[in-house]
Amino acid sequence: MCRDNRNILEHMKHGAAVAVIDALGTVTGWSEGARRLTGHPAEDVVGRPAAGLLAGDIPDATLAARAGTVALRHRDGHRVDVALTACPVAGADGEPTGFVVTAGPPGSALAAEAFEQASVSMSVFDLEQRYLRVNDAACKVMGVSEAALTGRFFPDTVEEAEYNVGFLRHLREVAETGRPVRYESFAGAPALNREHLWSIEMWPLRDGSGELTGVAMAALDSSEQYWARRRLALLNEASTRIGTTLDVVRTVEELIDVLVPRYADFAGVDLLDWVLGADEPPMPPDGGVVLHRVAHGSTREGDPGAAVPLGEADVYPPHSPPARALRDGRAVLSQAGEPEFVEWLAERNARSPQGRPHRQDAHSLIAVPLRARGTTLGVAVCVRIDHPDAYGPDDAVFAEELGSRAAVCIDNARRFARERSTALALQHSLLPCGLPRQAAVEVAHRYLPSGSLAGIGGDWFDVIPLSGGRVGLVVGDVVGHGIQSSATMGRLRTAVRTLADVDLPPDELLTHLDDLVTHLAAEDSREEIAELGATCLYAVYDPVSRRLSLAAAGHPAPAVVLPGGTAETVAMSAGPPLGVGGLPFEATELRLPEGSVIALYTDGLVEDRDREVGDATEELRRALSVPTRSLEALCDDVLKAVLPDQPGDDVALLLVRTRALGADRVATWDIPPDPAEVGAARQAVGERLAAWGLDEAAFVTELVVSELVTNAIRYGEPPIQLRLIRDRALICEVSDASSTSPHLRRAHAYDEGGRGLLLVAQLTQRWGSRQTGRGKTIWAEQALPGT
Repeated sequence: MCRDNRNILEHMKHGAAVAVIDALGTVTGWSEGARRLTGHPAEDVVGRPAAGLLAGDIPDATLAARAGTVALRHRDGHRVDVALTACPVAGADGEPTGFVVTAGPPGSALAAEAFEQASVSMSVFDLEQRYLRVNDAACKVMGVSEAALTGRFFPDTVEEAEYNVGFLRHLREVAETGRPVRYESFAGAPALNREHLWSIEMWPLRDGSGELTGVAMAALDSSEQYWARRRLALLNEASTRIGTTLDVVRTVEELIDVLVPRYADFAGVDLLDWVLGADEPPMPPDGGVVLHRVAHGSTREGDPGAAVPLGEADVYPPHSPPARALRDGRAVLSQAGEPEFVEWLAERNARSPQGRPHRQDAHSLIAVPLRARGTTLGVAVCVRIDHPDAYGPDDAVFAEELGSRAAVCIDNARRFARERSTALALQHSLLPCGLPRQAAVEVAHRYLPSGSLAGIGGDWFDVIPLSGGRVGLVVGDVVGHGIQSSATMGRLRTAVRTLADVDLPPDELLTHLDDLVTHLAAEDSREEIAELGATCLYAVYDPVSRRLSLAAAGHPAPAVVLPGGTAETVAMSAGPPLGVGGLPFEATELRLPEGSVIALYTDGLVEDRDREVGDATEELRRALSVPTRSLEALCDDVLKAVLPDQPGDDVALLLVRTRALGADRVATWDIPPDPAEVGAARQAVGERLAAWGLDEAAFVTELVVSELVTNAIRYGEPPIQLRLIRDRALICEVSDASSTSPHLRRAHAYDEGGRGLLLVAQLTQRWGSRQTGRGKTIWAEQALPGT
């Protein structure tokens, strides 16, 4: 039933196409909007049968639903298709006495449903700032129904507040000028428990003649983005406020000043004993963690409610949030009502009863470990009491980032006693701790730091998984010794990984790396940087083609041992060392049988002032040629046979045994540039997955294949090729002759396309593109079932 006569009058007053029909089918009411729609004035229609306005029969389904598309006859004779909705009007006895019929263009009913069901808060006002329409989202924000708002003046529905005055001012501005307005307001709403940031847009509504009839408004809740910006601003502020001195206690106090009051109502920082100078942190028998309270702060004056006085030791039970954060190396959230939160609060109250009043309203806690360079220094505990919002996942990310930055400052504040131990710790933290699993090669490696007084050098090695089942092999050496060389090594290793991720060929990768070293030397005026230099060898092995492509920058060439053969040094151009600049690097390519062994090493293995390089290289080839039970054993045998008793330089050795992916693990199809071929490609992939016993992966893989092949046909250039590789992961590759690389973009709500790569990114573990000599290849990897 229609709500009441007031709503009928409001619709008729504000220009809607409305007619009132009694129980006998006679028109008893006719709005100005109905006149504009049909051309019939009220005097020609009121009192006459409504059937006379029809240009055809009303479908039975429309009659039953009292809604649908109906053909009317315009006054000038042409047919007008409109969407009608009939709403029964009840009499005093509850029986229908007629109908209120509203009309609009076809599809207007769907548009009305879209308005009602929109997730964005939307409202329509007349030119006097009275509510005409309010959608469901706006009703939830206001905490009342649409009927309670319709026809009411906006200021009568809200409290007197500055943001509501501003809202009314903008409504009037749009009504008076006819120009849209867009602005942001940090405001509250009756149904919300705190203020939110709203992105508000108002625009004028006009009828067919262009006359201004009302103002529409949409408000998007941007609170999450607002708080994200606040967290980012706090991180930027922390970068300047934390670490202004080299005093550990002062650095921790600066962290507390950043946290309270904007992030926490109470915050405390406890550090492990050894950070404050003790040799080892004592551990109690029950496995709890012993720390010392260094600083705390609170929004409440006087006693901040801290259970542990400054400078005293604290033992966290093993299952408490701080102990878990220390053990797991990540932020731990806990909310009121959860067992561990209740237990933690009870333990705090038992330890410090005088602080109980300050803790009684505590409702959320986050404990974040303070970690720098892979080392845990302590823990920061943040508690919310007066702040209405509980900590969430975004707060945990912020806490970990802030804790990481603060931990670096704390770690910088304490001085290591010996430079060599510092350099060695840094060297080990930068070298790969565990090489990634991949099917292309079997790997064994050794790194021996120098025992000389010169200190630790800058040798490094790496194994980098690449797309298509390939693998990148790296070994390098930075000139000099000490912390500076180790730090430069870390920069270069990171740069190589970044460039390798772009899938550059070895000679191009070394060219970019050479530019980086040149820029590093130019940007720093210190003498040791001015003499910066490094050597590097980068190789890429493809287990499908069994090809090894490699290039070197002033680095010793690797040795290769073919199955059943003897070791031979690869004939290649070493190129200039990194940092020389202006000279080219040349790539060499080999085709290796499965089971070949490649030995990559730094010059510390073969160069020594007490022997010739040629003699040491020959010893290396002989040691590599001796059959052994494993690569690990071969590593030990090589070092034992080649190195002197007291090596004068760091040594890095990387041994690699090649593997091959046979035809039974690779499937390739040539795709004609016809959209009709997409279905055939999906079917072929499904059949191959079934043959491989990977039916569980078929659904996702076929979706990925469909998106990538469609993109190649639509945006690429022939020839187009599809390749499926069954490695440790399932790899899908689509190649075409176009060199234009794809990129993710955010598709808008009404866009017909633009979501393909986003879908691929969400369905797979990782994806990317690489340039080839004949165009580009788009690839995506997904985990195999059961892995």
